[in-house]
Amino acid sequence: MPTVIPVKYYNTYVLKNISLRNLAPFNNWYIEESRIRGGYNNVQTGLAPRAFAYSEENNRETLSNGLIYSGIFNSRTGINQSNVFSVGDQITKKVDPGKGSVQRLYAENTNLVIFQERKVNRALIDKDAIYTQEGQAIQTASNVVIGGIQPYAGEFGISRNPESFAVYGYQKYFADADKGSILRLSIDGITEISNYGMVDYFRDNLAVVGSGNILGGWDIHNKCYTLSMVPTSGQANTLSFDEAINGWTSRYSYVPNNIFSIRNNFYTTSGGGIYQHYSTQVNRGYFYDAQYASTITTIFNTSPSVSKNFKTINYEGNGDWELSNMVTGTDSALPITPFVMPTTLTQLDNQYLQNQFSKKENKYFANLINSSPATQGEIIFGGSISGIKGFTATALLLTANSGGYSNNSELFAVSSDFIESSY
Repeated sequence: MPTVIPVKYYNTYVLKNISLRNLAPFNNWYIEESRIRGGYNNVQTGLAPRAFAYSEENNRETLSNGLIYSGIFNSRTGINQSNVFSVGDQITKKVDPGKGSVQRLYAENTNLVIFQERKVNRALIDKDAIYTQEGQAIQTASNVVIGGIQPYAGEFGISRNPESFAVYGYQKYFADADKGSILRLSIDGITEISNYGMVDYFRDNLAVVGSGNILGGWDIHNKCYTLSMVPTSGQANTLSFDEAINGWTSRYSYVPNNIFSIRNNFYTTSGGGIYQHYSTQVNRGYFYDAQYASTITTIFNTSPSVSKNFKTINYEGNGDWELSNMVTGTDSALPITPFVMPTTLTQLDNQYLQNQFSKKENKYFANLINSSPATQGEIIFGGSISGIKGFTATALLLTANSGGYSNNSELFAVSSDFIESSY
């Protein structure tokens, strides 16, 4: 009785238990039939590409300086060709590999801004450029998705910190940690905004970031670029750049995980929580569930080569400021507490016994008491009050921000009365 042999393929026949050139016998030898229905002189099938073709280098390869795009995606019409990569179209574009890997892409109008580690380029979208004999580019319509690539002037990039990127209007901000620079890309090209009075600061702090984060975002409330540098170890720093004065205006105590703005409100995240800044529901200086004091440091350096005896500290502003410390190269003053309006005669007497600010004609003043005992030859005022000697002095004033959000702690001017002295 004939044996039934199941065949898994079409247009084939099977030879059973045969050997080939004295090799071990094969149990099932499948031979492909090349003619339709297997008849003599019938139409022969073509030899199509074989599925058993393979590549010797089949490992994954990362093209860090290359771009590739798929088909279109349109959620409104239901077209989703994001998994279509047509080899018949020009779907790849490469940038200069010598400038490092592509770290960030930003689509702006009909251009694509490409941020590499050491270069910033601009590519045309859905158009290309032809050049005249004088080298002037003329844009022309094209079916090329990514057209010609034009580099911006300057050897700057975004290093390996794409998280530092922020955009507002036509201005884009980012950090180049390898160059120790904070940059702005606008219509006039790339500007090194870290040069505005902060060259040494950013050179030193960006050098120690290492594999940490340089987080950037736009503060829509104050119209500032906010930057937080978080090194792998050490102190993190958060500060902001104001376009109105082209300068770095503020330093903050908080260290965020994310920075973003929505509907004219400025937000940051930390520890899994989202925090709205400039809120009217909490006290000023309240960040991440903790209350902070506001501090201002001022330096007195009039005639820095002349030895002086600083006698007083004076300021114009609200009465809730206190002097945390005031130091020179040799001396330091005792702290001075905020002004308290006396309501009784006893409180009035205590005001002069305590080291606190007094008020006169809407200005606040206090004598400086040296924290060290007076020595022979020092100028002494009364029984225990003396100034502090030095060439220059640094004063740190702070306010506790405990009066609520509506209580603005303003400080307009700080001064000190002194006399020339000798050691």
